[in-house]
Amino acid sequence: MRPILRRLFTDFCMLGVLLLLAGIFSVLTLRWQPATDAAAARRLVASLAAELPAASRLLIAARPVAAERQFAAVVEQEAQARGLQVRAVVVGPPQELRRQLEACVEANESIAAVVATERPATWLVLTEMGELFPTLGQPPIRTPSPVLWPTFLKAANILNIANQITVIAIMAIGMTLVIITGGIDLSVGSLAALAAVVVALLIRDFAGGTEAGMTGMLLASAVAIICCGFAGAVSGGMVIVFGVPPFIVTLAMMLVASGLASLLSGGESIAELPDRFVWLGRGTGIFGLPYAVLLMLLLYGAAHVLMTRTVFGRRLYAVGGNREAARLSGVPVGGVVLSAHALAGLLAGLGGVILASQLKSGSPTYGNMYELYVIAAVVVGGTSLAGGEGKMFGTLVGALVIAVIQNGMNLTNIESYTQKIVLGVVILGAVLIDRLRHRGSDG
Repeated sequence: MRPILRRLFTDFCMLGVLLLLAGIFSVLTLRWQPATDAAAARRLVASLAAELPAASRLLIAARPVAAERQFAAVVEQEAQARGLQVRAVVVGPPQELRRQLEACVEANESIAAVVATERPATWLVLTEMGELFPTLGQPPIRTPSPVLWPTFLKAANILNIANQITVIAIMAIGMTLVIITGGIDLSVGSLAALAAVVVALLIRDFAGGTEAGMTGMLLASAVAIICCGFAGAVSGGMVIVFGVPPFIVTLAMMLVASGLASLLSGGESIAELPDRFVWLGRGTGIFGLPYAVLLMLLLYGAAHVLMTRTVFGRRLYAVGGNREAARLSGVPVGGVVLSAHALAGLLAGLGGVILASQLKSGSPTYGNMYELYVIAAVVVGGTSLAGGEGKMFGTLVGALVIAVIQNGMNLTNIESYTQKIVLGVVILGAVLIDRLRHRGSDG
């Protein structure tokens, strides 16, 4: 019974912590939020229809964002269904709204009410309409009733958390492989910077710059990722062939990669990239999820299968659990360690390409301190620094825990210095839990 309980604790402890953190930050960020859903639009139009005479003329104003655009469309549809007239639907900046009001004045038309979302309702062109357009007067400005909802749980914030953690979570897959073998990789942040610089440099100088086509961008991305994979393989080879501790090897590789990134870029950012290059870092796919997040989920699914359903996955755990016993059992220890480091390099390179896509540039400063956040995600997720134990699901949860802590503290206006202290305490707590768990199993 005890082993089962210990396994359940290991598998779901951090998931419980993640849910607890989400609950805490939800309570702390409970605010009255502007409503822009279809139900709020229908309630607002129903209220107007009860107050205004039939055929009253409305003006609808919203910002050009998806939620407000949909809100304006529902208001227009509902207003027409209830016998109200819609003079114009303005989904754009204040200048466009001013042009519509000027057109109303020229046509000698009146406006019974203005329906606006929260931000447009504060624009001077509406709040001072009576002074700017005396013939129109000052019609009432109606906004949807706010709802009590946590800022933390807003869809935009949840997507923001997922998007912000994507690069670190992808790099953490490779770090998990390395740590399970009993190693460590301090070079992943610098490799990400190197990949960002290489892909930007290749696109600018060889693929056509701002006019580069998709084939050229894909080839440049592949070259950058392969370069980082080669660097990871070199690190793994040094560990296996010469017996140098992974900490020292990857520390040296971190300096080499950082220096190369600065040398290739001249210490400056490379920004001459085409607009279409941002599709991976900023584009959205099914269900409105960013492509980078979808790629992250796909990679975690593949990594889970690799670790649980393949010979290579079993060999990783065997090498990390007892390297000498694995060698005597016929496991190619050198090949396993080399492959783990190479995969970590490839995934760090992919993270760098995504960074370059998100920021539409390549810079040697990218990836700074990322190796620490990546290691933290892996450790918080339950992977043992002693090797031989860890799961991809735990790493993903660990990355989300770190992202939630940072995002929640930002929303609650906690300064960056305190954030570092909290994150350090969380990492230390995760390591202590790991040591206590192993001490209990040894006893």
